[in-house]
Amino acid sequence: MISAVPGAPLANVVLRTDALWEQMGSAIGGLTRGLDGFDSAAFHRTLDWDLARASAVVSERIDQVHDRDLRALIDHVHLGYVRDVVPVLPSLRQSVIHADLNDYNLLVDARAQQLTGIIDFGDVVYSHTVNEIAIAVAYAMLDAVDPLLTAARLVAGYHAEWPLTEAELSVLFPLACMRLCVSACMAAESQRAQSDNSYLRVSQQPIHRTLPALAVVQPRYAMYVLRDACGLAPVPSSPTVVAWINSHAPSFAPIFGRPFGEKQGDMRATAIDMSAGSPLLSGDAHENGAALLDARIARQLAEHGAEIGVGGYDEPRIIYDWESEPVGAERRTIHLGLDFSGGAGAVLYAPMDGTVHAFENAARHHDYGPVIVLRHETHGADPLTFYSLYGHLSLDSLDQLEVGQQIARGTAFARTGAAPANGDWWTHVHVQLITDMLDVPCNVNGAARASVRSVWRSLSPDPSTFLGVPVALSSPLPTNEQLLSARRAHVGGNVRLSYGNAPLTVVRGWKQYLFNERGQRFVDAYNNVAHVGHSHPRVVRAVAAQLSVLNTNTRYLQSQLTQYAQSLTALLPAPLSVCYFTASGSEANELALRLARAAPGARDVIVMDSAYHGHTTTLIDISPYKHGGAGGSGAPDWVHTVAIPDVYRAQAEIAGEPGAWFAADVERVLERLRARQTNSDLRAGGALLSAFISEVCPSVGGQILPPPSYLGEVYARVRAAGGVCIADEVQTGFGRLGTHFWAFERSGVVPDVVVLGKPIANGFPMGAVVTTPAIARAFDNGMEYFSTFGGSTAACVAAQATLDVTLDEGLQQHALQVGAELLSGFRALAEQHEVVGDVRGSGLFLGVELVKDRLTREPAPDEASFVVARLREQQVLVGTDGPHHNVIKVRGPMCLGSADVESIVRALAGALREMP
Repeated sequence: MISAVPGAPLANVVLRTDALWEQMGSAIGGLTRGLDGFDSAAFHRTLDWDLARASAVVSERIDQVHDRDLRALIDHVHLGYVRDVVPVLPSLRQSVIHADLNDYNLLVDARAQQLTGIIDFGDVVYSHTVNEIAIAVAYAMLDAVDPLLTAARLVAGYHAEWPLTEAELSVLFPLACMRLCVSACMAAESQRAQSDNSYLRVSQQPIHRTLPALAVVQPRYAMYVLRDACGLAPVPSSPTVVAWINSHAPSFAPIFGRPFGEKQGDMRATAIDMSAGSPLLSGDAHENGAALLDARIARQLAEHGAEIGVGGYDEPRIIYDWESEPVGAERRTIHLGLDFSGGAGAVLYAPMDGTVHAFENAARHHDYGPVIVLRHETHGADPLTFYSLYGHLSLDSLDQLEVGQQIARGTAFARTGAAPANGDWWTHVHVQLITDMLDVPCNVNGAARASVRSVWRSLSPDPSTFLGVPVALSSPLPTNEQLLSARRAHVGGNVRLSYGNAPLTVVRGWKQYLFNERGQRFVDAYNNVAHVGHSHPRVVRAVAAQLSVLNTNTRYLQSQLTQYAQSLTALLPAPLSVCYFTASGSEANELALRLARAAPGARDVIVMDSAYHGHTTTLIDISPYKHGGAGGSGAPDWVHTVAIPDVYRAQAEIAGEPGAWFAADVERVLERLRARQTNSDLRAGGALLSAFISEVCPSVGGQILPPPSYLGEVYARVRAAGGVCIADEVQTGFGRLGTHFWAFERSGVVPDVVVLGKPIANGFPMGAVVTTPAIARAFDNGMEYFSTFGGSTAACVAAQATLDVTLDEGLQQHALQVGAELLSGFRALAEQHEVVGDVRGSGLFLGVELVKDRLTREPAPDEASFVVARLREQQVLVGTDGPHHNVIKVRGPMCLGSADVESIVRALAGALREMP
């Protein structure tokens, strides 16, 4: 009589995306719609699990809950339920409902992230219709990272299929919490009757962990979040308050006693940007002290001839001590008021009649300091109440204030404060409108999480009109949609964005972190260009100082060029002593090929399979990763490809010593070239080829560490054939491997030409080629070599500063240590997850190869893409590489630390667990 339904119980599915919750909510809404109008006397029954009986069940059984803390929480939730929900129950719709949509009765296709079935209709009962979704929400919130936002996604899907009424939305969250209380009480009774039943204890653990977090959520705030998810105004009164303020704009008194404007006597103002990407801010949040910001703002005010700076509403900020939060945790970054920045002691005037609602000195570091909240009430047929908050005031602003004191429009009532009394901020006043104080006596949040931005915009609407601020002084930053539209219109389509349809907008970099437009911090374990860290102060200062004096080309005699050339070659083995500077790694590899062809006079080049050396026409020709992929036209006849020395993939085929086995592939190419030379008119004994060029450790090839003997075997063969050995160190130079400063040192070889780029100047356009005096003389054939930007004074200063920091901060040894920690964490995960086929690398040049089957080593590119996307959701940035795009690569700035190792490994572990 019972048929099988496909899918796994939701309780056994680790990955639960927003899309799944919404689709599940929609399916539950469809169930409600399907049952609408269906009835039978059989369902009008008394059932303890009927949420309509929740108060009775809890009252009868709460004494059996022996855990005092849990019992106190249940009491707290029950009291709120009796106060807020019971009076509303008679007005709610009723119907037949499933009544037990817990996470074992909802079946899911984990890979497709879709609900496949609903089972166990044993508790079907005639009850309040909203109880159906409330019960599902209750179990969805258990152990969720953000229970309320999880509930919102489920409710959004349900509402789209079966619209909830205002009354139902007002009680939905308390009903869900009450369901968990009922479950705890029922379990306590069962536990007493079956004391040896360990399942009952285990099944209740998620409730014990989650209920404390739910009990502290203000019920009206929960309602606002759910309303927002349903496309309704989060705070029902907020649109009316905003409309009233807009219609009464001329009646408000200027907050500083004079209107903002350009007329004689007006207060001149300018916009102040304190957003995550603002140049006013230093990269380190802790460096943005009050005195420093005051000085910077004073300069900006002077430049614009302004008395005061205005800005900040709905602005994403990073100045709220981001280092105190772990990576992956969403911080409050969205500023909810307007800031007026200027001198201390400025008098504030009440914009409209108000009553002192509350005041206090919130004296903790980076709190409000002295803060006042005024309550405003409108008159008429539909009176409104809203509030205005003024923070970072002077201490004497609180003198002689009383709660309930009347403050008339245009009355002076406070002054701006200064550090440290104002919360230790720069000199400004924060003004915020509030439509619901949420039972907070005074210190309402001045910043919100971006995920609930629209809710808080309703709780704290834009105060610009209320304060008489012109639109030009509070204009918003461009949205991601606007940026994406402009990019599509004006930038070539094959200039790709990472993360496909959900690109990341980056506005700031600091050390090993990137910050998006919402102020959220990401561990950058991907970009090796910022070698010593994004925005390193020493590099920034050095470049800024040089740009303020001179930036020109190599046709003039300058110490910056020769100083860096000497510093660089001092770190390379003899005879690598002659430098050429370029503007990029691609330009450097082009030059390296010219140098090689100038020496022996041959044209043929040997490259590794899947290699990538740059984006110019010639470099595409020698890059199988490009010419062998989409849009490529294959290799020209002068380019010869050999196998990547990938021991993991070739392990079953390798015969003998791995280095020699792979090097034999080079010998086979040389044999073909000798045969061609013999069968042609070429002079016997001439050079067979121009060069062998390779990344010393192939990166695009899959983060490969070749067998140590490989390059020695290859270089010997190439030189015997008259070729030049080119080491592309763009990815691996400057200590990245940890064991050596240059990757070729690991193999005990000295190349004829070394190519450098990417990290050489910490992001400033720069590349370099270093070669021997003999090759340099052969290249100096009368044709001038010149690169307009290569070796510019600023570029050389940037490179010198980067090199100095690398050495002074011991980043090579640091990379070795941090890399060892990462490898240890990755290898531990490999023991737990069959999908991890190989873990390899050294220092901060690491790869984790994913496979569908460890025996066959079939690549798993889809799984790798899934992991990269999930790590991004956990605010960790990595990439994929390898011929099959199945290798997760980790190669971030050299300042990645142990805390970042923990974040990376934790995020990877979570993604591997979530993998369908």
